[in-house]
Amino acid sequence: MSEPKMKFTLGRRKFIGKVIPACSVLSLSGGFPLCLSSFDARPFLQESGHKFDKPYSRQLSFRQVSDIRYRNFISLAMDLEKEMGKDALIEFLKKRTLAELLEQGKAYAKRSPDTSFRTFSNIFKNPWMESTLVMEIVEDTDTVFEVKVTECMVADIFLRANAGEIGNAAVCIGDYTFAEGFNPKIKMIRDKTLTLGHAFCNHRYVGNR
Repeated sequence: MSEPKMKFTLGRRKFIGKVIPACSVLSLSGGFPLCLSSFDARPFLQESGHKFDKPYSRQLSFRQVSDIRYRNFISLAMDLEKEMGKDALIEFLKKRTLAELLEQGKAYAKRSPDTSFRTFSNIFKNPWMESTLVMEIVEDTDTVFEVKVTECMVADIFLRANAGEIGNAAVCIGDYTFAEGFNPKIKMIRDKTLTLGHAFCNHRYVGNR
């Protein structure tokens, strides 16, 4: 099967790399802490006193913030799918997500007190995760951690847009390399994923102490 040709003047990969922001590719479903913690916004912050720099006072829910973040991305991805074909889009998203989340895992490890298995599994116990996932911890030891996620806020957004496979390629698949980036000895096993139509996600992590 020949590679679909883009109608844009930029090369296909170069074009997508420019229009898809790095933080569109998030880890561990909820996404917020990992993306924001690895992104240094300070160079972009202005304190000029201009009216544009006044604090934005409206409070948004986790779901509203995610809807805003992903809506345009999903629309763009669907347009790109029409231009380049589904297979090529999914392949690109997967490659980009795996690479991006590997680096985010490494960055998260640098900010952590250590890279032990227990420190990694504690990621699922922070308030961000609790606010964006409905989950049950199935097993929790110093070398095995398994969680069953029955509802995921981000997965719900992609599924409501009939873009589950895009969501899996742009978000969910990065869970594998995030764990690897944090500690190469930690491996994730998963054969059920909400964005692929299963009833739940069964994240199972195994590693050393």
